[in-house]
Amino acid sequence: MTADGTRDGTSGAGLPTGQRPAGERELHLNLFVYPGGHHEAAWRHGSSDPDRLLDVGHYQDLARSAEAAAFDGVFFADGPSLADNVRYASRFRLEPFTWLSAIAAVTERIGLIATASTTYTEPYNLARLFASLDHLSRGRAGWNIVTTGAPQAAGNFGLDSHPVHAERYARAQDFLEAVTKLWDSWEDEALVADQRSGLFADTDRIHTVDHDGPLLKVRGPLNIPRSPQGRPVYVQAGSSEDGRAFAARHAEAVFTAHQTLGSGQDFYADIKKRAARLGRDPRQLLVLPGISPFIASTEAAARRLHEEFNELTQPEYSLQLLHRLLGVRLSQEELDGPVPRELIETDGERGNGSRFRLVLDIVEREQPTVRELLHRLAGARGHRVIAGTPEQVADQLQQWYEEGAADGFNVMPPWLPGGFDLFAEHVVPILRQRGLFRGEYSGRTLREHYGLPRPASRYAAPRGAAAAVPVA
Repeated sequence: MTADGTRDGTSGAGLPTGQRPAGERELHLNLFVYPGGHHEAAWRHGSSDPDRLLDVGHYQDLARSAEAAAFDGVFFADGPSLADNVRYASRFRLEPFTWLSAIAAVTERIGLIATASTTYTEPYNLARLFASLDHLSRGRAGWNIVTTGAPQAAGNFGLDSHPVHAERYARAQDFLEAVTKLWDSWEDEALVADQRSGLFADTDRIHTVDHDGPLLKVRGPLNIPRSPQGRPVYVQAGSSEDGRAFAARHAEAVFTAHQTLGSGQDFYADIKKRAARLGRDPRQLLVLPGISPFIASTEAAARRLHEEFNELTQPEYSLQLLHRLLGVRLSQEELDGPVPRELIETDGERGNGSRFRLVLDIVEREQPTVRELLHRLAGARGHRVIAGTPEQVADQLQQWYEEGAADGFNVMPPWLPGGFDLFAEHVVPILRQRGLFRGEYSGRTLREHYGLPRPASRYAAPRGAAAAVPVA
């Protein structure tokens, strides 16, 4: 018998471990890859190998390990500018489509999720990139939709200033409508490739989109046939008011950060209710908080491991991070004093950010010293850090999952590959024994892993209707 009272090798429903009755809810797990790991000092730790940070084999090995554990997807974040903190942390950016193409070549099932900005790309280019990735991977692409919060990106694209928060989300709405039309511009039956007749494509089923939005114009059609998933899975990261409204309308998965069960439950309930009010099925909007686990055989050993990483942090870097998040400039002489709440800038662009609200909540709830706060943020930039035994980590994931705070998690290993290996080898089996996580894949596409339907092209004529107007 297992700890939850089920027989070894079966779920609570008597199915083989990892298999669940049709339609029953299932925990989802992504591997969120950051160069070196998610703790800011990971590259300095003795268990890390910084020489492999630009080695494609390193990332292919990680993806293969995640696929062997039947993870839903591997997620690679991106930003169109160099991070200010690269002096002290491994925060360079490999281009995600190149990276994920290399991953697609050595894997078969695991989803491939990439960040791409609606502020600093154009709809047609992005539509081609994701459609190509979805074809090359046979239906495993996911798009993490961001508006880009880094103001230094503006200068890389010929802009004098970074668009403000509201303007970026207005463009994101227009952008998503345009790019969705492009992905729909080929009907599923448009690619014929009939060698006998000589008909390669049915142009009656390929459509111009003629998108003329408030900010963007795109004629179309896309120059690639409709992809295996119809379109990539729509993922959104951001919990501001604008971010929540955008996610409720468009997202199929939401990447989010929460420090407490209560905060996670509030967000989960809010985003599901918003989706329902818009006529969507809330079950088709997955909420996936980030968790960064330090795992050892005892809780004390896990806490010591966490402290080892914290002791390697660079105060200068950490204080720069605090300034970016809260607008507070402090010196190393103030590390062991309280965080000066009265100096935190709550107005303007910074105050609109979800990560700002999360850090401010830590300050007000826990009243930490500056050093304590910096160590909290060093682990995963505001995502929840767990230090404990495999059973304790599994307990917390199960609690959040069963008590309405998550549909699954972005696993953010503090260091790589060891931090992920520990999770896959010791936590995943417990989740399977409890009937929470799959033992093997039942589908091939990311949509199938997430339990999401494949959307039909908006241009497809209803059965029995007249033929569509062909491309001019």
